[in-house]
Amino acid sequence: MNREVDKKQVLWADDEIDLLKPHTIFLNERGYEVTPVTNGDDAIALIQKQGFDIVLLDEMMAGRDGLSTLAAIKDVNPDIPVIMITKNEEERLMEEALGQRIDDYLTKPVNPSQILSACKKLLDARQILKDRMGLDYVAASNRIRGLMASATSWEHWIDIHVKLSEWDLNLDRFFDPGLRRMHEDLRRVCNLEFGKFVERNYPRWLRDEEDSPLLSVDIVSEFVVPPLQAGQQVFFVVVDCLRLDHWFAILPLLADLFQIEHHYHYSILPTATPYSRNAIFGGIFPGEVARLYAEEWHGTRDDDMSRNRHEHQLLDRQLEEIDPTLKLETRYVKVLDIAEGNNLVQKVHTYRSFPLMSVVFNFLDILTHGRSESEILQEMAPNEPAFRSLTRSWFAHSALFEMLRKLADTDTTVVLTTDHGCVMSTRASVAYGNRETSTNLRYKYGKNIRCDIRHAVYIKDPEVYGLPNFGIGTNFILCKEDFYFVYPTKFHEYQRQYANSFQHGGISLEEMILPVAVLKGK
Repeated sequence: MNREVDKKQVLWADDEIDLLKPHTIFLNERGYEVTPVTNGDDAIALIQKQGFDIVLLDEMMAGRDGLSTLAAIKDVNPDIPVIMITKNEEERLMEEALGQRIDDYLTKPVNPSQILSACKKLLDARQILKDRMGLDYVAASNRIRGLMASATSWEHWIDIHVKLSEWDLNLDRFFDPGLRRMHEDLRRVCNLEFGKFVERNYPRWLRDEEDSPLLSVDIVSEFVVPPLQAGQQVFFVVVDCLRLDHWFAILPLLADLFQIEHHYHYSILPTATPYSRNAIFGGIFPGEVARLYAEEWHGTRDDDMSRNRHEHQLLDRQLEEIDPTLKLETRYVKVLDIAEGNNLVQKVHTYRSFPLMSVVFNFLDILTHGRSESEILQEMAPNEPAFRSLTRSWFAHSALFEMLRKLADTDTTVVLTTDHGCVMSTRASVAYGNRETSTNLRYKYGKNIRCDIRHAVYIKDPEVYGLPNFGIGTNFILCKEDFYFVYPTKFHEYQRQYANSFQHGGISLEEMILPVAVLKGK
């Protein structure tokens, strides 16, 4: 039998199918080609031989009944939508049918319009939603551009980034290359303007606390100390390199377990672990951290392992300065591998004996850096949607999620945040420096380094940005937008190597505007 390629293929199993001829004609006229059968065995045999878009299944048939037919069909093709048609309105029967994964059911007698509506709901809903999403996205894009044109405060930029990140996830639901390109272009324009905004305002934020956003240095005093002062036990969780869109991707996994308060903060600059995470735990800017631990900060080689080795001491120091009366016994764990994560999960309830437990999870930052060197990871996460999907998959099976599940059954307050995000870096920009210049791709510091100021912020006086000064002539350069630094020697080789890699340390919405969540078990 020749079939029209553009028609949806419907298998209809009913032992009185001849009486339904008007219904099948009605469906054929509206783009659905119906293959009729009179029993469950024939339906199963056809499902095994050829592809159908949808199955209409009578619940009461001679021989094999609808429920057993349904089970066999789902064994062959678990994803095919099935509509059960029944005379029986018993709740028990409907519960059993729903338990066997029917997608919809109708009660006899049914008219052709009901059948058409049910089929359209299941088969055409995706395309209808996709078309509707296109219209909604155009309208939302225009609103975001309007917000951007009038954005004069850090609150405006949080609002813009939240909306962009929500649309990241909305667009992940449907593959539409055109909308995806539009969204990427919108993000690029927003990051262009955001870079200008940060360059104008960041030094002022460090001087004027009343007119500044919550920064990395404010997280402990704002979110951790108040519940401690109220006598609550707190788990303070810092997930290294968790972007806002990644947080939104894992949020549904936590929503059933916790009541969640959503807040946002700006990472300090550079958006890199030695700077932003020390700022969180210390409540002080990198320049002061470098003065406290001068030995680790001597020279221009950024070493996360050595420069972040004092986070526990920095936290205790900060708590003492905020409220000397607390006198808390605290614990700190850094999770770098699976064994450490499993060990943490096993000891969760033991750690609840301490008023404050701090945990750092490094996996996402390791993944971000490792992707640049691994063809397998590049294949698994070639773009932004895939990176979000990989992050969600990791979290769903992680020690972090298992720990949070256990804490959801307690009265512990969980404060979860991140030190910085990352951005897919697509454009190379030339930087000039000597052998002592730091090696980072999104930021550099050293003696008399230079760059294209269209692509980066040039910081002549590090102390104005709260940064360490390593002697006369020290300056920093921070990439804006999606640029990354490459030296002029072997420019094209390194340009190819790091193009489309996820990097951090610079100025972008993805790196700077970050979630802070307060979680309390339901």
